Amino acid sequence: MRIAGAPISWGVCEVPGWGHQLSPDRVLTEMAGLGLTATEFGPQGWLPEAPAERAQALTPYGLAAVGAFVPVVLHDPHHDPVPEVDRELDSFEAAGGDVLVLSAASGQDGYDERPELDDAGWATLLRNLDRLTELAASRGVRASLHPHVGTMVEREEEVRRVLAGSVVPLCLDTGHLLIGGTDPVALAAEHAARINHVHVKDVRLDLALRVQRGETTYTDAVRQGIYTPVGTGDVDFAAIVAALDAAGFDGWYVLEQDTVLTGEPPEGTGPLEDVRRSLEHLRALAG
Repeated sequence: MRIAGAPISWGVCEVPGWGHQLSPDRVLTEMAGLGLTATEFGPQGWLPEAPAERAQALTPYGLAAVGAFVPVVLHDPHHDPVPEVDRELDSFEAAGGDVLVLSAASGQDGYDERPELDDAGWATLLRNLDRLTELAASRGVRASLHPHVGTMVEREEEVRRVLAGSVVPLCLDTGHLLIGGTDPVALAAEHAARINHVHVKDVRLDLALRVQRGETTYTDAVRQGIYTPVGTGDVDFAAIVAALDAAGFDGWYVLEQDTVLTGEPPEGTGPLEDVRRSLEHLRALAG
């Protein structure tokens, strides 16, 4: 099992006004201190944007690059996503990341609202997913679509529409899938061959259901603690790992428990302890 970290577990997020943003030095130091050896890049702009500088930013901490989460508008026929994704892939070549984690961005800030797509929008989205999958492969990178709350691929019927209408592999984000109404255990069992990347989140089902019913926003649910240390929530990770192992999964398990910080935690406290508990549980599952 290859286990990596992600800055969002320390509250580092691309959404304006999400919360207090910790410095790269603190986050990467704490990752390395936990024994993690690889990380996703985090949101665009958190690390240096120049490819060579971004690669060098990880070196002092002994961390390899997994790749990056890249939100991109895919459904607008007047917007070509290829140039912006091609620029992002320059950083992959410099730093060695090999997984392009795409999300079908709504075009709006945040993840609490989104428009609905018509058939023309869906045709454009699916066509762009295949184009970007091919582009990534041409540069030695594996594309992966991340179903995500507040994007154009959130609900179970949308996930299945992508599976049926494109060739892009999936990122199994156990949290966003569950909140969007997809059982991640069933998806892993049914479509293990399409899964090439995993974002590991444990979830409080009671809060997930409140988001589904529109009783609270996704952002407020994160503030209320919808994500819990792995092994303390309602996701059956043992079943997921078993299903992926049986299919020969060789991708990354990325610990990614979104959190919102209201300020700078004292040294040695804050998200660090939740990530430590999650890492210990995941390592135990790996035997």
